[in-house]
Amino acid sequence: MTYAAATFSKESDMALRMPPWLGAGRAETSEDLAFLSGAALAHLHLVLAQGALPLALLRARLALRAAENCVAHAGRPERASELRDVVVFLPPGHQPGPAGEVYLSWRRAVERPLSARALPRALPKTEPPRIAAWLDAGQGAPIRRAASALQAVLEDSPGAEATALLIADAVLARALGWSHLMPLLSLGLKRRDLRKTGEELRLACHRAVAEATREAAREAAELGQRAARLHAVAPKLRARGAEEAVRLFLTRDAVAPTALTSLRSGRAARRFCDRLVALGAARELTGRDTFRLYGV
Repeated sequence: MTYAAATFSKESDMALRMPPWLGAGRAETSEDLAFLSGAALAHLHLVLAQGALPLALLRARLALRAAENCVAHAGRPERASELRDVVVFLPPGHQPGPAGEVYLSWRRAVERPLSARALPRALPKTEPPRIAAWLDAGQGAPIRRAASALQAVLEDSPGAEATALLIADAVLARALGWSHLMPLLSLGLKRRDLRKTGEELRLACHRAVAEATREAAREAAELGQRAARLHAVAPKLRARGAEEAVRLFLTRDAVAPTALTSLRSGRAARRFCDRLVALGAARELTGRDTFRLYGV
């Protein structure tokens, strides 16, 4: 059995850490905010270029947080653990409910390379021409474009905060030349920020990006270490289909044993997951005895 090599040294870990001065003090002017958000994005760009990082897993983990924030903005009570359950255990042909739909949108949005064709899959209730118009709503620097798109969606569809944040993050990623959407504005913007317009909204977006990039960099550093541990123990996993199962763990926020179809049986899948936990390469996420979920 062969596994892709992954190294995550102390130097790699330090490279992912946000410089301390980016989080020091409080920006007092619009120039300060623009500088800090730009510097934070430049650092995150370097973080995302680290070859040992499980980028699909990072996007999936941030997508869950983005969905949780969007659901909270809508005044709903569901949190991350409940969103996971709704989507992972959704029976074929069933609807996930409003909160589950938000999470599904974010999952779909980060899974595939960013394009005007891919986004309608994440927003199936929105007409593709409208999505395309929103993506081109703004001009100028990346955060200015994203703020303009955010405002355009909320003006066209009041109450569609989740859609507006997803579009804004898509515009930001596209303006930065990233291949995939990376949830940032959806992590940093507060509910009260979504009522702002114009310059106030742009400043809120600068502040949100500066905050969210720090969160993304911390998550990247942690996942880099966890992924390295999983790669390190992978040769000890002798089960047939283990290599494919490991790849699934490196792309999904949460994995149910039933999803490990490369293994021989449900029992083998459960034993595989428990083995990963025993080796310190995965965690059980629910604390339950049944319907358990596992993740790196």
